[in-house]
Amino acid sequence: MLPQSAEIWSGGLSFADYAAEFGAVSASGFGRRRFRTLGLSLDGELVSSCKRYQRELRCGERTFRAAGIGAVFTPQSARGRGYATAMLGALLDSERATGTDFVYLFSDIHPAFYERLGFVCLPSRAIVLRADTLPHARIPARSLVDADWPAIERCFTALDATRPFTLTRPPLIWEFLRLRARARDASGVLVRLGIMRGRRLVAYVLGRRFADVDSFALDEFAYVDEEAAALVPALIRNGAGDLRKVTGWLPPAPARSVVPRGAVRPRRTGVTMMLPLSPAATAAWQRSAGEVTSAAADPCWNADHI
Repeated sequence: MLPQSAEIWSGGLSFADYAAEFGAVSASGFGRRRFRTLGLSLDGELVSSCKRYQRELRCGERTFRAAGIGAVFTPQSARGRGYATAMLGALLDSERATGTDFVYLFSDIHPAFYERLGFVCLPSRAIVLRADTLPHARIPARSLVDADWPAIERCFTALDATRPFTLTRPPLIWEFLRLRARARDASGVLVRLGIMRGRRLVAYVLGRRFADVDSFALDEFAYVDEEAAALVPALIRNGAGDLRKVTGWLPPAPARSVVPRGAVRPRRTGVTMMLPLSPAATAAWQRSAGEVTSAAADPCWNADHI
């Protein structure tokens, strides 16, 4: 399926880079324990496929088992026959039987298809900022290197602990994010900037520069306290450099309050969708759904997109 699906799911990578990323993820500790490719076969022919990611989702005070679905694909010659629906129905039955609490996905094509399977659309919005509206202040920013990933993890965890609804990031998830960041350097120029306070990383910004569209794509940022939060807009401006626009998913709360309002619009790709499966997850979702679906921010970072 990989050569056939690359045109849709490669994210602008060449097929060689897309296949290399797939191979690296599959061979990693994350890939061996938390990643699978699944398919539906009919008379020996593979007629639909998807990827499955194992995650945990914290909803209120409780953490639940979650499964992410990505890259759903049916070859052109087999479309319109219900194969993807049958495959996903079997997958959801299997997840219920094995104790998965939530299933989530980021729909790039036809969210209504997943709504018919029971998924609920969550706030999914894009923000566009003029870079020159961000403060052009002198700040002690420096480029981050691979050795800084543990500090990035600690900084993210400090902010993530303040959120009521989040996909958690244990060590294997950070391994996956690092692998993908290296692969995606082929699409855009990867930017990793941070600010230190003594030996401690107190704020960082991750994104990619696309000179051909005059845009800095913001993937995520984090900070450890309010003093560090005040430096984030200037840090984003440093990441954008001489590019005119800053684009990205609307940051989750409380990070949303750190950046200017900008131009916000509904997102047509990467639409966040959620389906509670277990009774405990359903009860937790019923308590949290109103707050999550009416929030003035997205529930996830772009970096969590699968």
